[in-house]
Amino acid sequence: MSEKTIVHLLRHGEVHNPEGVLYGRLPGYHLSEDGVLMAKAAAKWFAGRDVTALFSSPMERAQETSAPLAETFGLPVTTEDRLIEAANRFEGMTFGVGDGSLRRPANWAYIYNPFRPSWGESYDDIAKRMLEAVEVARDAARGHEAVCVSHQLPIWTARRRAEQRKLWHHPSRRECGLASVTSFAYEGDRLTAVAYAEPAASLVRRPTVPGA
Repeated sequence: MSEKTIVHLLRHGEVHNPEGVLYGRLPGYHLSEDGVLMAKAAAKWFAGRDVTALFSSPMERAQETSAPLAETFGLPVTTEDRLIEAANRFEGMTFGVGDGSLRRPANWAYIYNPFRPSWGESYDDIAKRMLEAVEVARDAARGHEAVCVSHQLPIWTARRRAEQRKLWHHPSRRECGLASVTSFAYEGDRLTAVAYAEPAASLVRRPTVPGA
């Protein structure tokens, strides 16, 4: 029989972002107090599981979410650049039609194509790099489980590609809450199931910036 391996994609916890900007890949954005609690809740959810490999996006919020897991399992955190947040030209701006970036006509040229998307990294590119990272994690944890800490849009895009669904979607319909876990189960190299859980759902107090 083929060995069974599970790769869990863990979204980072809540970020301290009082200005409500789309921070994307900008440095200096760390977990809020609630975000730290979410990371600990996720680590508690994983406790007792057969996790033998831990990977993380290079962004501070992902590394900080990884820390309780590293402590729980006594594992090093391997930084995996392919788990990074999606590139987005609206980084550092608020995103909306009031005082946000959509008010400026100069930005309209970047939102004409929701299928690509035209404002940043394509869905195809996100899916490709994310599934490459998942395969690396799967190979590192053969017969066991791995955790990859990443971001909402990359995780959701990887899931849609894995489930052979169209990649374009409405951001409000992503099933990828803060500190949520999207799990890919494999028999050998064959994906057999996708599961979803929200270990920190009780700690979510407010909506977050889409794509964060």
